[in-house]
Amino acid sequence: MPETHPLLRPWTAPFGLPPFADIRPEHFEPAFTAAMQEHRAELNRIAASPDAPDFENTVAAFDRSGRRLARVLAVFQNLCASATTPELQAVQRRMAAPLAAHESAVYMDAALFSRIDALHARREGLGLDAQALRLLERVHLDFVRAGARLQGEVGRRYAQVMAELAELTTRFAQNVLRDESDWRLELQGDREGEGDLAGLPGFVLAAARQAAAERGLPGHVVTLARGLVVPFLTFSTRRELREQVWRAWTSRGEHPGESDNREVARSILRLRQEQASLHGQGCFADHALADTMAGSRAAVQALFDEVWPRALQAVERERRALQAMMAEAGVRETIEPWDWRFWAERVRQARYAVDDAEVKPYFALEAMVQAAFDCAVRLFGLRFLPRQDLPVYHPDVKAYEVQDAAGATLGVFLQDNFARPGKRSGAWMSSLRWQNRNAPAGGAELPIILNNNNFARATPGEPVLLAMDEARTLFHEFGHGLHGLLSDVRYERLSGTQVLRDFVELPLQLFEHWLSQPEVLQRHARHVHTGEPIPDALVQRLLAARRFNQGFETVRYTASAIVDMAAHSRSEREPPTDLCAFESEVLAAHGLPPGVGINHRLVHFQHLFSGSGYAAGYYVYLWAEVLDADGFDAFEEADNPFDPALAARLRRHIYGSGDSVDPKAAYAAFRGRAATVTPLLKKRGLIEDDEGRKQPA
Repeated sequence: MPETHPLLRPWTAPFGLPPFADIRPEHFEPAFTAAMQEHRAELNRIAASPDAPDFENTVAAFDRSGRRLARVLAVFQNLCASATTPELQAVQRRMAAPLAAHESAVYMDAALFSRIDALHARREGLGLDAQALRLLERVHLDFVRAGARLQGEVGRRYAQVMAELAELTTRFAQNVLRDESDWRLELQGDREGEGDLAGLPGFVLAAARQAAAERGLPGHVVTLARGLVVPFLTFSTRRELREQVWRAWTSRGEHPGESDNREVARSILRLRQEQASLHGQGCFADHALADTMAGSRAAVQALFDEVWPRALQAVERERRALQAMMAEAGVRETIEPWDWRFWAERVRQARYAVDDAEVKPYFALEAMVQAAFDCAVRLFGLRFLPRQDLPVYHPDVKAYEVQDAAGATLGVFLQDNFARPGKRSGAWMSSLRWQNRNAPAGGAELPIILNNNNFARATPGEPVLLAMDEARTLFHEFGHGLHGLLSDVRYERLSGTQVLRDFVELPLQLFEHWLSQPEVLQRHARHVHTGEPIPDALVQRLLAARRFNQGFETVRYTASAIVDMAAHSRSEREPPTDLCAFESEVLAAHGLPPGVGINHRLVHFQHLFSGSGYAAGYYVYLWAEVLDADGFDAFEEADNPFDPALAARLRRHIYGSGDSVDPKAAYAAFRGRAATVTPLLKKRGLIEDDEGRKQPA
């Protein structure tokens, strides 16, 4: 079978890319079966070795194992997220438990763990270099956190819990996708300013027209893609339609029937509490935070205490500005969540003379992609060479060979920018292969890194125009991509973004800062029709407006993080009977202002319930923002956003070191000290600036 099976035979495309055109949903189950058997055989050879355990025959060998399974799983997960079908989703449901059972069998293998545990006990006397010692410590902790110390009936129950969680998180994600795919609002009207189209600028109309065409419908359609929802809420003058879109967006996962996530999320919380209890922890948050930079709920709460009260003050200043604008327009309605963005946009236009209809022609998607590439060139000496000959999984995907300044290939970058049916919402980075120099056949493996966005497609032949926030999202995900591409470590387990969860967001949030640099805007933000660079006056208005509405954004984000921590900090075995009521009670207790809303409600909170990576961890974006705001201050202090010495330190210690170094030590090596929270508070306009002036609301 390996000679004929597209997932198991050698991949002969350039750079070892998968043969996407040959892969069918029915190929995955036999491929998983064969790859899991192969992985178990590799591990059995390690565990049963007659030689005494040493780093090379046990830890390095473990790092090399399971590569075929990893590559099949990477292809499968990427297709399920980016180009799924009912057939793929059926495979995903069937394989969730067997894959989880395999992982449990690996990490609860007593013979294998005994070798790793013995090495860990005498690790200081093994003469290992820093990276090998780090790998031993991380692998040992991986085993412990996956239940290696739990044997007998307790161990069997732990494995069962993890298998049930895998099935439930798969179902949760598919339910959200079903709700997003099934809903649409067909708009009535043929011309801008007419009927349901009232208030919508040309770029929103073009996106809605294209969304309709993709679904075989006439006219204009609003879907639940964020790239359509947010601009519709921002510009539509039809308040009743804004409310309809907002309610559809925020009620995903809350509808009775097959896609109802309320009991699914409760079951996940129940099992996570049992998982934590089996580890001897009082709640899942304590278990999750034990392996983070924060380390404890108290540290996370201290961050909330710094930000939340200031954000509440800022959002009330913003509310007064919105109410003044409404009064001026003769509107006496109470501000509801479907109103905030609409009136905030009018305040922004009045206060800063910044109008998306004026700004977006300077932010064409292709130009912003080139801007991100150019910043990587100037900082790190990279080149991104288009490779139309490389196999990709969808026509939207663009492939690039990434080279360093000397022309050596560093890896492959795949960028998939558009929303479409069968693709989950949001933006993310993933990998088909991690960089390492511990390949099974010897030598090095180059990374294959993917970026996914969900920008609304324009009418065929027309350029895709981005809002400033969308361009920032592109830079954000590209920062993740650079973290994978610039990885320079020996061992796969320590490669790329496989770092502590509250460190992983630093490289990409830091990279966002370069988008706002005037010299980057002058070079790349050119009018899509005239080619003229963005006017200096408009740049200054954009920079002046950077902190506008940050109280709103900070409250929405932090509220979601608070709800996450509250849901995972409960010590009771049973989760709340009504999760939606629990969510409302938590928000009321923290004084969430009316009319603001939150980023993600529990019933569709994929960060928390489509996997475990961000469970009790949604705070990490704020934690990383402390680091990125403080980190970019170094470039501002150097008065050069492309300072060569700083860029070299940034590449070596932040983008290149993966998890080979403790993250606090990595940050200190780049910055010369630990981070402080003050730059974050200034960046978001939550404290006074250096001149003692209150930042604009």
